[in-house]
Amino acid sequence: MTTEATRARFPWGLTIACALAFALLCALGVWQVQRMQWKQGLIAQAETAAGLLPEAPAYVFGAADPEFSRVALICPGLASAPFVELQSIKEGQAGVRLISACRHPGYGQTVLVDRGFVADTISARPPVAVSDEPVQLVAEVRATPAPGPMALAPEGRRFFARDNVAMARVLGVDGPTAPWTLFALTSSNPEWQALRPSAPPAAFSNNHLGYALTWFGLALALVGFYIALLRRKPSLRPPRSANETPGKKEKP
Repeated sequence: MTTEATRARFPWGLTIACALAFALLCALGVWQVQRMQWKQGLIAQAETAAGLLPEAPAYVFGAADPEFSRVALICPGLASAPFVELQSIKEGQAGVRLISACRHPGYGQTVLVDRGFVADTISARPPVAVSDEPVQLVAEVRATPAPGPMALAPEGRRFFARDNVAMARVLGVDGPTAPWTLFALTSSNPEWQALRPSAPPAAFSNNHLGYALTWFGLALALVGFYIALLRRKPSLRPPRSANETPGKKEKP
């Protein structure tokens, strides 16, 4: 009878729910720790690459992970190449980034070049014409993830998210497109000052330690909440019988 009453009164539902929530909170904390370590590695990689001199395309694109590397290459006709416009913001100013294809990057695939930022206050654009005039360029290599599911669809030559495959298609590129974007650090059109070549900042925010501490703190708070509830529940002992007197034993 004692065992049955104890089982009946023990909060199994609450215990299982708290255990599942505790496991979830700890898993989220561990995930944030892993993200923190990944971000630290990414920051170290970017800082190391920033201090290196530009390399030849064959060396850069032959690396296992060329991201953040700087490459010196020649793109024939880039100054007057066709381009698509990517909606963007730079230093709080709205505008677009002009993106063209580099036909001879010393790589087996066509690589898209982000030629730079043009503010919305500038309506002019570089001329577009067929040309083989070589353009020497120094650029930074960045991986280009696929656009998210909430990204707006492009409108003609205007894009609202980076999509190398779709951009290459609009630019009339045949063959495979590299998963990298070359962010120009030198101008393809130095005579046109409105075009501002730049790569996204390599300084990444790393707030994952704070997020991890938050999840682990919530897990500890949940444990405290569970223990407090157990202490406030009535005794798990079965109730005394009516003929039992406290402090006295029944006579045989």
